[in-house]
Amino acid sequence: MTKDKYANFAKLARAERGKKSFRIRLRRRAARTAVIAPHGGGIEPGTSEIAEAIAGANLSFYAFEGRKIKHNGHLHITSTNFDEPRCIALIARSERVIAIHGQGGDADVVLLGGRDRATIQRLRESLGRSGFPLQNIRNPLLEGRAAANICNRGTQGSGVQIELSEGMRRTFFRSLGTRRGRQTQTPRFRDFVEAVRRVIT
Repeated sequence: MTKDKYANFAKLARAERGKKSFRIRLRRRAARTAVIAPHGGGIEPGTSEIAEAIAGANLSFYAFEGRKIKHNGHLHITSTNFDEPRCIALIARSERVIAIHGQGGDADVVLLGGRDRATIQRLRESLGRSGFPLQNIRNPLLEGRAAANICNRGTQGSGVQIELSEGMRRTFFRSLGTRRGRQTQTPRFRDFVEAVRRVIT
């Protein structure tokens, strides 16, 4: 795994100040669950759109989105170091955090990690019934088990990390690689959102 350019948000913000390199979107709701995309926009394309759809009108939503013309990967802060203040404030009030992530690879697959074993099992069953292939996590860096992981920093100390391969995310949009292309979602996108919402709402 490539080392992050910035170790934390403060260093990123200082270096990227005034460049319109990123934006933050946030909606607070009364529900106990927050759905977040800490690597949204052009960092891990499609994750913002997926997280926002899962949150819907009734769950809290947060996205940190890369807006650079290129090299959005430079804005990636690993989940155990992600400390953008508005996100931290949101999840500090949330019992459960669902973090949406993207990983590379052409395989059509979902990986579920985090400390909330009960919700992970229910998601596994719901996604499986809806025909979404799931894969056991082989890379410890994707397990999402660390206490410092952003998904585990809610009030219960346990959340869920949903990793979606690039291959799967491509099937969710008219075009994964552009903002305009991601504005048009496929029926499979909607099926995925529904399968997750069945569990967490």
